[in-house]
Amino acid sequence: MGSLQKPSEKEEEYFARQAIERMKKEAEARQAKMAEEEKRKLKELHYMHCPKCGHQLAELDYKGVKIDRCMNCQGVWLDAGELEQVTQKEGFLGGFTKLFK
Repeated sequence: MGSLQKPSEKEEEYFARQAIERMKKEAEARQAKMAEEEKRKLKELHYMHCPKCGHQLAELDYKGVKIDRCMNCQGVWLDAGELEQVTQKEGFLGGFTKLFK
């Protein structure tokens, strides 16, 4: 009959390291999930809301460029690259300024 042997110190150290690595990975996964959840909540709170007054933004099509306009304070908001698209189509702001009136 085989007798149970006590694990060596190296074996104990190996299993302890494995357990620590597993706990680290689980903690990182929880942190990533919490970060994603926080991003989702922030997006729900702020997406398509005016950065100035907080009211809902309406998306307008201006010569193929989607522009966000607040129907409360009349602010006009552009996403990255949209100002360049508008100025290329209009020259330097051309008729684009009509949106501000």
